[in-house]
Amino acid sequence: MGKESPANRQQMRERIAHGAARLIAQDGVSDYGLAKRKAARQVGAPDSRNLPTDLEIEEALRAYQKLYQADEQPEQLQRLRELALDMMHLLAAFNPHLTGSVLSGSAGRHADVHLQLYTDDLKELEIFLHNQQIPFRARETRMWIGDAQAVVPAFIVSTPETDIHITVLAPAHRRQPLRLSLEGRVLERAPIESIETLVAGAG
Repeated sequence: MGKESPANRQQMRERIAHGAARLIAQDGVSDYGLAKRKAARQVGAPDSRNLPTDLEIEEALRAYQKLYQADEQPEQLQRLRELALDMMHLLAAFNPHLTGSVLSGSAGRHADVHLQLYTDDLKELEIFLHNQQIPFRARETRMWIGDAQAVVPAFIVSTPETDIHITVLAPAHRRQPLRLSLEGRVLERAPIESIETLVAGAG
């Protein structure tokens, strides 16, 4: 069998990226890694050499939304940002930052809100949520902090609009690069003031 050409590899990467974007936009698959692996199987990619990067999937998702969801996506994004900002104001004492697709602007109809809090006192946060009568589900999540993998506390708060995923990190982690996987890109994060500007700018 002949060696696969660079042009064929690039074509396969693009097919997988657009397939993953469709899964995210239509089916609500929120994990880019899962979306790209599922899309690779759907197009018959034989191995993982041609998998697109998260950035390539993000670009394909934006293109898909512009083509197929141009009427609804901006309104959905604005509602999710307003919801995120309301929760950030409520959790202001814990230095909340927004991350994920609601920050980047690619959030669509199935997107969840992803927040990061920075505190050394997890118990204080739990007591605060209880006192505010905010039901939550406790869990743990894996991520890369700098060059080390870590398991950190997390909460899920369900709202009528969507789920809010809250990752709890130490204040020292605020200045360290964070990734969801070793090969993933560094997560963008934005504080309350930046989200207030985003929300006001769309108003």
